[in-house]
Amino acid sequence: MNDTAYQPRRASRTETMDIRGIPYNVRHWGPPDAPLLVMVHGHRDCSATWQFVIDAFKKDWRIVSPDWRGFGLSGWAPQGYWHQDYMADLDTFLEKVSPHDPVRLIGHSLGGNMSNTYAGVRPDRIEKLVAVDGFGLRNRGPGELPDHLDRWLKSWREPVPGARPYKSLDEMADRLVQGNPKLDKARALFLAANQHRVLPDGKLVWSFDPGHARPFGTLHRVEEWVACWKRITCPVLWVASGRPFPPNIEGDELSIDWRRKQVPHALFHVAEGTGHNVQHDAPEELAKLIENFVAA
Repeated sequence: MNDTAYQPRRASRTETMDIRGIPYNVRHWGPPDAPLLVMVHGHRDCSATWQFVIDAFKKDWRIVSPDWRGFGLSGWAPQGYWHQDYMADLDTFLEKVSPHDPVRLIGHSLGGNMSNTYAGVRPDRIEKLVAVDGFGLRNRGPGELPDHLDRWLKSWREPVPGARPYKSLDEMADRLVQGNPKLDKARALFLAANQHRVLPDGKLVWSFDPGHARPFGTLHRVEEWVACWKRITCPVLWVASGRPFPPNIEGDELSIDWRRKQVPHALFHVAEGTGHNVQHDAPEELAKLIENFVAA
């Protein structure tokens, strides 16, 4: 490799945990008697994505982070992926790691969306919530359903194309940097090393299931998600990237401003100058925000 990979300041260990019949890869940091943080990652990512933030924390925490089904080193779902499965997986996972006490939950993107919704469905299970660029998706009206289901059905007629192979971790890291110029090569190498699999011919591919290329079988309807958000009772911190996802469309119900008003007691912070992966672009800022909020 042309560069040296990032060296973690806080080492992690992993275990395999059965979550609703799927072997989940679960990563742990910190002493077992420290206060618990549960951190859930976003789409096409894995638990190792939190390493830079965890290294920037000022105090020790007991941190537990799963690879969602179909991501990282967790098992795949041959029948496809549904938002409801992630929700049920999160519920089962929290019962295993904290069966009696509510948890401090931090989620990014897909993980943020699941965390926001879950906190409204099971408000007694969440003590504090931090959602990072996880404020829902584009609103979909009921009139879109017939064509959407047609596309979904067609996606099952042909096998999903195989993942693009890479010759080395260095090449994979270059692809990450190309997609996010704010990411330095050392951190890109660390991420590539923690989210790849090796093919029989020795080439490398990203570890997530290519089946994620298929659309979900359901539409995203903002009003349904908002109904869940309005039931959240715990303290909430929403952290948006410098280019919040989905984009802020002025005067449109898709805007971040409109969505944040649906959780009127939530604190809101914009991490200026960052892209969607705030945990990579500004890990020190995000660590400080999380730590100050959950420790308050």
